Amino acid sequence: AVVSTQSTGDIPLVVTEQYPKGLGATCSELDIEHCSIRCPKTKFSMVVPDVKSYLEAKDDRKTIVLFGIEAHVCVQQTALDLVSLGYDVHVIVDATSSRTDTDRVFAFQRMRQAGVFLTTSESMILSLAGASDHPQFRQLQKIIMTEAEDTKLLSFPTL
Repeated sequence: AVVSTQSTGDIPLVVTEQYPKGLGATCSELDIEHCSIRCPKTKFSMVVPDVKSYLEAKDDRKTIVLFGIEAHVCVQQTALDLVSLGYDVHVIVDATSSRTDTDRVFAFQRMRQAGVFLTTSESMILSLAGASDHPQFRQLQKIIMTEAEDTKLLSFPTL
């Protein structure tokens, strides 16, 4: 849902892929053809030189929304790097995963301790729309109304 909604507004989509030669490219279910920048990387954080240059060129933007895999490695290291660079970082918990629930939950806790805001895809999408009179509201509503899978996060009351 998050990637689908990006094309309805003025929100750049920055995509990095961890060693795509060996691990493969982003799965085809995610339509990233409209992304603003797409970078292969071997560093776990996505704050690689090309991405950092892109962000610096967009110096009017100080809020970053992150989602992806793995929560406890790439997403966490990216979030911590961006916080240290002065960005407000929001991680969409129902669009971020790890191989194990333990790694995922502890990554969310660590990021929250570092000042990262944890949110859900529906909350972020509607926050970005601002109101039901947004020109793309009906399209956004259709996207978020599709049934979402259980994220298992409610079984972890410490979040």
